[in-house]
Amino acid sequence: MDLERIRMEAETEIQNASDIQVLEETRIKYLGKKGIITSALKSIGELPKEERPAAGVKINAVKVVIEESLNHRLKELEEKELEERLKKEYIDITVPGRKPELGHLHPLTIVREEITEIFLGLGFSIAEGPEIEYDYYNFEALNIPRDHPARDIQDTFYINDNIVLRTHTSPVQVRTMERQKPPIRVIVPGRVYRSDNIDATHSPVFHQIEGLVVDRNVTMGDLKGVLSLFAKQLFGEDTKTKFRPHYFPFTEPSAEMDVTCMACKGRGCRVCGGTGWIEILGSGMVHPKVLSMSGIDPQEYSGFAFGMGLDRIAMLKYGIDDLRLFFENDIRFIRQF
Repeated sequence: MDLERIRMEAETEIQNASDIQVLEETRIKYLGKKGIITSALKSIGELPKEERPAAGVKINAVKVVIEESLNHRLKELEEKELEERLKKEYIDITVPGRKPELGHLHPLTIVREEITEIFLGLGFSIAEGPEIEYDYYNFEALNIPRDHPARDIQDTFYINDNIVLRTHTSPVQVRTMERQKPPIRVIVPGRVYRSDNIDATHSPVFHQIEGLVVDRNVTMGDLKGVLSLFAKQLFGEDTKTKFRPHYFPFTEPSAEMDVTCMACKGRGCRVCGGTGWIEILGSGMVHPKVLSMSGIDPQEYSGFAFGMGLDRIAMLKYGIDDLRLFFENDIRFIRQF
């Protein structure tokens, strides 16, 4: 075996190794389990006994030289690889940093949280309920009989004859009265559904916030006081309110509440149709029949309820003229809030 030739060939291959992977292949070729030097060491046993010591010394000497060459070249390749990586990962510390972009709350979320905070400050709590609701809670328990127009299939999404997608959050008021004895002060925010076409002012899914107060000696004056204070908190201290008689099956008497137009401050403009007022919610004293069906004695307790469209409030507050913008998730729109 020409050990000198093997050493020279090994050193040449080691020096020419272009990367660590090629160098590792060279190491295996010469020093691996089936490598040239390893095989030479194993073949010593085939030599005459007197020749074995000298052969072992020569082969081990070549092995040591190859190992040293491998280690030296490995160090060179690692330094070269590190240098190339540092060049690729070079950071110019003089470049201004990029500020992480924070997410934005949706305008409906902003207005919902603002309204919620106002009523929490007035001693209300938040109640929630199912969006898929029984006909009884959505209609019957709210004094809406089976022949009422609101039950028309053109207005309500029916899952079957007894289950609907709730058309308002009022069913949660009934559920609250069934499980909680007065005094009751709750607001009910949530999604509701009606069979409407999608256009600038209508959507089959929208949002409401309703409120309910039940206690002894609750009057219409309490209703007007709470809602007037709410309007001033939401739209500004100079906001005025006006209550107009109306009809709702679950309240008696009933009223709609108007507030000073946010655009013209009551002077009259296109937004308010020249009246200076904008209607924002419906309200009234809880109908005695609704109290009775919920297990509350109307002779002992009275209450008031109100409900507003969150989407409408947000449109008025921010001057938005198209309801569809709330549901398109256009980041250019959301970034404005």
